[in-house]
This record gives sequence, C-alpha cells and structure tokens, in this order.
Amino acid sequence: MAMSFGWKLHGDGKTLAPGEVVEPDERLTWPRTIGIGAQHVIAMFGATFLVPVLTHFDPSTTLFFTAIATALFLLINKNKLPSYLGSSFGFIAPIAAVATANKGLGVASFGILITGVLLALVGVIVHFAGAKWIDAIMPPVVNGAVVAIIGFNLAPSAWENFKGSPITALVTLLAVMLIGVLFKGMIGRLNILIGVLIGYAFAYFRGEVKFAAVEQAAWIGLPKFHLPQADMSVLPMFIPVVLVLIAENIGHIKSVSLMTGRNYDKQMGSALFSDGIGTMLAGLGGGSGTTTYAENIGVMAATKVYSTAAYWCAAAFAFILALCPKFGAIINSIPGGVLGGVTTLLYGMIGMLGVRIWVENKVDFSKNVNMMVGAVTMIIGIANFTFSIAGVSFNGIAIGSIAVLVMYHGLTAIGHATGSLPKDEAPAVPEAGDKDAISSK
Repeated sequence: MAMSFGWKLHGDGKTLAPGEVVEPDERLTWPRTIGIGAQHVIAMFGATFLVPVLTHFDPSTTLFFTAIATALFLLINKNKLPSYLGSSFGFIAPIAAVATANKGLGVASFGILITGVLLALVGVIVHFAGAKWIDAIMPPVVNGAVVAIIGFNLAPSAWENFKGSPITALVTLLAVMLIGVLFKGMIGRLNILIGVLIGYAFAYFRGEVKFAAVEQAAWIGLPKFHLPQADMSVLPMFIPVVLVLIAENIGHIKSVSLMTGRNYDKQMGSALFSDGIGTMLAGLGGGSGTTTYAENIGVMAATKVYSTAAYWCAAAFAFILALCPKFGAIINSIPGGVLGGVTTLLYGMIGMLGVRIWVENKVDFSKNVNMMVGAVTMIIGIANFTFSIAGVSFNGIAIGSIAVLVMYHGLTAIGHATGSLPKDEAPAVPEAGDKDAISSK
C-alpha cells in the first residue's frame, strides 16, 4: 500500500450530503480541514494535559511528543489510518509510584522508554504472526481486570487532591458530570475540558490559582527536555501498561474500521509499532507515554471526516502550541482542588472501562475461574498490595497484572487436567472484536 499525500477533494470540499463521509484519502477545503484538525487537538486536550499535570511532567514537552508521535503514526501507517496519539492514563499509576519512591522524573522516563520498546516489539510480532496470540494470552476476563485495577488503584490519589479543597473539587466534578449529560455532540464530548475550565475559574475567584510561574514564562521557546535515567527496579510497575496500550490500539483500529467500512486488521502490527515508537521517543525526551484517543474517534463520528489530512493539521497545531512555554505554565497552574474533582471521575472511569470490557464480551462470572480471577485481582489492585524482591519493588498494578495472567491460565490448565473444567466449557476466547470501550487513555 503506497503512501500518498495527495488527498482527493471530496465533492466541492465544502459540504457533505446525507450519508456521505470524507474518506482517509480525501479532504475538504484546507480551511475546513485545518479547522477540524484544531477540533481534534481541543478534543484530546483536557485528558492529554491532565497526565503531565498529575505526574509533574512538563505539559509543553508532553504536547510536543504527542505531535511527533501522531506524525510518525501517520507515516508508519502509510497515511491510511487516522489517529491522534495523546497521553495515556495508563502511565499515571507507575509514575506516581516512582515519585513516591523519590526516584525522580528521569527514572519515570526510563520506565516509559522501556514500555515503548516492548510495545514496538509486540507490534513487530503482530505484524508477522497476527493478533490471535494476544487474544489467547489476554482474554476479556484478563484484559478487563488489568484495565480496571489501573484506574481503581489511583483512588487514594484522587482523594488526596480532593480533600485539599473540597468545595472547588466538588464544583469541578459536578461541572464535568452535568456538561456530559446536558449537552449533545461536541460540547458533551468536551465535558472534561469545559469542566476543568469552570473549576479553574471558580478556584481563581477563591484565590487558589498562582500565576507567578505564568508571568515568568516566555511566549516562545523550546519545551523542557530531560533524559531517562536507567533503573531496572521500576520496570515491574511499567510493564503492565503494555497490556493496556495493546488493548487501546486494537480498540481504536476496530472502531475506525467500523466507521469507515475499511478492514484495518492487517495494520494492527504497524499501529502497535507506531505507538511504541512514539512512547519510546517520549521516554527519551521527557514526555508522557502516548496512546490512541477515543475522544478523537468521537470527533470523526460527529464530523464524518476521516481524512488523515485533518490529523496532520492537528499534529502541526499541537507542535506550535508546544513551543509556547507560557501556555504550558498556565496548564501547570491548575490547582489541586480542580484536579481532585476531575480525577475522581476519570480514575473511576478507567476502572469502569475494565468492567465494561467484561460486560461487552459477556464474561461469565458464574464460572469459578472467572469469578476467582476477577475477585483476587481487584483486591490486589485496589488495596495496592506491595512487596519487594532483591531490591525490586512491585505495586498493586504489577502484582495484579502478573497474578491475573498466572491465575487465569494456571487455573484453566488445572481444570482441564482434572476434568473439572471441560474444554468445551472453558471461558471463551473471542476474536479481537470491537473494543472501543477499552480506551483508558
């Protein structure tokens, strides 16, 4: 499949007839395409910037690498698969664990770097061997459990921010929730961004916003890059994120396939490889790890414009914003109360997305294997079981992710060997279906 930058103009480039869509290799007029590209940046803006704010990474640096990762994704996928790569929420918990251990952002970047390398390797394997083995290793009961504990494990962090300014946090939380149910279309999809803006304004009038760093920041300048610092002891906390990134990318491809009517299954490997390279580069330079974004799928669904040209415009727009340090300083000025309100919802939503994977894949919890695996994993993740071996520390997400794989496959094998779990009654392993619900950022 040859790569082409010669997008065909769809019709007159101005209007879409009922039932029409703008295909990935088409575009509207450039002003309209640029406008849609800006919508993509706005759509991913709220969630993407929460990751560096919560993890103390530089927002401008993170935005810089989302632009680079998006451009690389489009190039590697031969300009045929529309996607924006924003910040993955899967990295928040391991980065927080690194911070708790006082190891610094360089060590966290090392974890992000290795996660990217592993994801890229998975992409190479999938490209040549197909994705069936992923479904065998990570059936829905396993996949849902891993995604769930990554969200629920962060509950104490949300509460820590919330109790710092309960009134501001409550106003922010209510704003995000109400906007999500009161408005349809784009406004409803931007409930996180708009809710944070409302919470920010409320915090400002309460004197909780500090502008000193904003005033000192320059209007134009390079982001703050930093190199990774090798520390193998943190890898057990980051490796489980690979499972989440795999699920997010597969879900994105299936969703785009459904919307465009095109079969992108053969590009699963290149999509995973692309995201791996983007995450690896972010780890090398001080940005947060990347992933495909459900918010941008929402923009495509609303506009019926699947043109990759719009994503190139989005990447360019994000790149330009990344070169404005004052903009990044404004993002960093978001007070803790606002973060506490929005993360109370977001962290819970990540956890519930894991539950949604179980529901949509009809995981049968009347079967002992599924019930026991899910129950033990959730407790390990929520309670944040921890232990160390030879100086290597394992947190609840790492232990839970290892445990769910060992328990599921071990108990299933024992059940088959003893006959208590006949093979025709074993928990089903579905095809890599529509996992749009998986997006946890």
